[in-house]
Amino acid sequence: MMNYVVKLDWKVIEANIMNTSKNFFVIDNFNTVPVELLKYCGDSYILYDASIDESIPKKLEENSIRYTKIPRTGHNISTYFRFFVEYYDNLPEVMVLTKGHMIGRHCSEEFFDRVCNNTWFTYLYEDKTVLQKAGINFLITENIYAEKNNSWYVKSKEHPHEYFDNFNRLLKFIYKNPIEPEYCVFAPGGCYIVLKDQVLKNSKEFYNNLNKIMTYDLNPNFPSEAHQIERMLPIIFSSNYEVNSWMNNEKEFEERLSHEKTITRMNDEAEKSLKRRILKKISSRNFN
Repeated sequence: MMNYVVKLDWKVIEANIMNTSKNFFVIDNFNTVPVELLKYCGDSYILYDASIDESIPKKLEENSIRYTKIPRTGHNISTYFRFFVEYYDNLPEVMVLTKGHMIGRHCSEEFFDRVCNNTWFTYLYEDKTVLQKAGINFLITENIYAEKNNSWYVKSKEHPHEYFDNFNRLLKFIYKNPIEPEYCVFAPGGCYIVLKDQVLKNSKEFYNNLNKIMTYDLNPNFPSEAHQIERMLPIIFSSNYEVNSWMNNEKEFEERLSHEKTITRMNDEAEKSLKRRILKKISSRNFN
């Protein structure tokens, strides 16, 4: 587990988890002072701060906001999984998994007002301006987004991949015989309301191992595998798929992951080789 500087009274946090009668907020914070979000929380929150803006910790303290400093991974999902592991035996009944700047970025204040006290699985996403393309991406309801499962983001140089070069490979690494979906249905930004039972259907090792898949580097940005897991969160929380044994066994997981890394490297080299041959053929035709 990564080292971090504590700026919290953990007894207060644990008491709030045990005694809260309202939804408990798990907040991943980056370069913001989330006063607007915190008005919904009362004392029922834990805030993990990964800000690189050096002024943020002081501003949080000036606003009497409890926080713990964590290393930046570039995305919020690893923070949620970290919380699950740390409080696995003492989780709140209902958790709001959110970014510090979710309101205004991933949903409106009006939308969050309506759903913040939900006690069922809820997608925290709303984008009335999303450009919908038939067969590519569209809204199923006001807050549920569907995207063609083509792993387009894996090709981004900003988000390199090391272990998995497409969504379906990762899905089959995690689960036994899952259906490869034609579309990924998820909340862009990875913010949800989830129930304790949804989290506890997976082990601590499961969440630790998922974090290993998507927090191995930050050069130039977070890995593509984080994009893949972002699209997989509703499956992780709601599916009835059987988990592969190595997801609950650290040693076996490391061996399997190393094997996947080799496959991905071979796939990438084969793709580069194919591109070189195609370019060479095109160049030869143009020359002739």
